[in-house]
Amino acid sequence: MATPLTDIGRARTGLALQSSTRHGFVTRLTGILFSGYAFLFYFFLYAPIILLVLFSFNESRFPTHWTGFSLQWYEKLFGNYAMGQALKNSLIVTFTSTAIATVIGTMVAVAMERWGFRAKTAVDGALFLPIIIPDIAMAIMLLVFFVLIGMKLGLTTIIIAHVAFNISFVAIIVRARMASINPDLAEAARDLYANEWREFWRVTFPQLLPGIIAGALFAFVLSFDDYVITFFVSGPGSTTLPVRIYGMVRRGITPETNAVSSLMLLASLLLVPLTLWFQRKGETN
Repeated sequence: MATPLTDIGRARTGLALQSSTRHGFVTRLTGILFSGYAFLFYFFLYAPIILLVLFSFNESRFPTHWTGFSLQWYEKLFGNYAMGQALKNSLIVTFTSTAIATVIGTMVAVAMERWGFRAKTAVDGALFLPIIIPDIAMAIMLLVFFVLIGMKLGLTTIIIAHVAFNISFVAIIVRARMASINPDLAEAARDLYANEWREFWRVTFPQLLPGIIAGALFAFVLSFDDYVITFFVSGPGSTTLPVRIYGMVRRGITPETNAVSSLMLLASLLLVPLTLWFQRKGETN
C-alpha cells in the first residue's frame, strides 16, 4: 500500500535518475565536441604537411594538379649534383657542430651543477641568451663578428655559429639530467678512494649518457634544419640543404622541392622521437 512518503521517495528517485541521465548525456556530448574540435585543429595544422608529402609523388610537374603516382622526382633529386653537394655540406656542418657543442655543453652543465663560482649567475644568464635571442638578431651579430675579425665566410663560420647556439640547448638538457642524479653515489665513490676523474667516468657519466645523447640528437636536428643563421654566415661553396631548398622555392615550388622537403621531414620525424625516448629513459633510470 502506497503512502505519501513512498510516493515522495519514488519521485525523488526518478528525478535523480533523470538528472544523472541528463548529466551523462551532457558529458558525452561535451567529450564529442572537444574531440571534434581537437581533430579539426590538428587537421588544420598537419594538412599542408600531408599534402606536401602526397604531391612529392605526383607525376605532373605542376604541384597542385594530381595526374598519377610516380617516383621520378625522387630519382631526379638523387641525381642532382648541386643538391648532393648541399647535403654533403649540411652533414659536415651538422656532425661537426653537434660533436663540439655536445662536449662543451656537457662540460658546462657539469660545472654549473657541481661547482660554485663568482660568475655563476652571469654564466647562467648568458647560457639562455641564444635561446631567447631571435635567430635574425643572432645571425647579424655573428656576421658582424666574423667581418670584424676578418674571417672568411664558409663552412668554418657556419660550424662556429651552430656551435654557438647549440651549446645552450645541450647544456640545459644535460643539466636537467645532472640535477636528477643522486649526489650520494659520487660521494660513495670518493669514499672508496676514487679520484674525481675516475668517479666521473665510472659513476656520473653512465647516468648522464641518456641526457647527453638526447642533447646531441636535439642539437643535430636544430643544426640540420637551420636556415636563418646559416644564410647570413655562409659563403661561396658552403650552401647547405635548407639554403638550397629556399633558393629552389624562390624560383617556384616543384615536386622536386616537395620530395626533398619530405625527406627532411622524415629525418626529423625519426630523430625527434629518438631524442624524447632517450630523455624518458634517463628519467626512468
